[in-house]
Amino acid sequence: MKQISIIINAILACALIFMLAAISLPNSNVRAAPPAEATKVPEQVCNTGRSIQVSGTAVVNVTPDRVLIQLGVQSNGTTPQKVETVNSTTINRVINALKAQGIEEKEIVTDWYVIEPIYEDYSSLYIKGYRINNIVAITLGDISKVNKVIIAALNAGANQVVNVEFYLSNLRKYRDQAREMAMIAAQEKGQDLASAAGAETGCVMNINENSWSYYNGGWYSQNRDLWTQNAMQSIAPAGGETGALTEAGPVNLGQISVRAEVSASFSLR
Repeated sequence: MKQISIIINAILACALIFMLAAISLPNSNVRAAPPAEATKVPEQVCNTGRSIQVSGTAVVNVTPDRVLIQLGVQSNGTTPQKVETVNSTTINRVINALKAQGIEEKEIVTDWYVIEPIYEDYSSLYIKGYRINNIVAITLGDISKVNKVIIAALNAGANQVVNVEFYLSNLRKYRDQAREMAMIAAQEKGQDLASAAGAETGCVMNINENSWSYYNGGWYSQNRDLWTQNAMQSIAPAGGETGALTEAGPVNLGQISVRAEVSASFSLR
């Protein structure tokens, strides 16, 4: 009997252990809920069915910081040797006068050299002499010297002023600025037109840039600016000058017009 009692007690103890183990274990039928997905922001759909097309133009007027001067010596003579001697002597005198103005030799370059016969008349084959056109190009970083350089060259024997052209060493900077201003002008124009029609502009559908619009200077560019510009900005020289040469002379500095024009399409909502 004692052995039977021991067996029964052992069976009961095992049953109790199994019951306690079953209670402590998690319910296998209950599955953990999957983590909540992050709330997705619906992407804005661009409605291409309704749109508006506008253009924007901007002009940035900048005082130039560099200048290219082309000066020439034209010489005539009865023989090639004589005209070459006269021309070389005169052009060397001009170059020395330019150097005396503080211009380095690397900034003076022969831009054009032509020797041609001079005929008795248009239909004649008789050569009565020869002519040399010798043109040098000078690049100046100090634009205040323009008139002094021209006058010094003329006094030294130059008899041609072929061209005086002002330009910008950092043109890219002002092109980017004009382009940005033109795009802002187009956006503002599109918003105003859409608002007047009881709508709003949405996404940008298309942008085109007129590359020909980077025309600098000249009466044509100035007149077009008055007709079509949407934005204009004038940038004074770093030193605060007004943009005109302080010295008296034949050349006035003025400003260069850097222009940008874009066209853009916006959706309407």
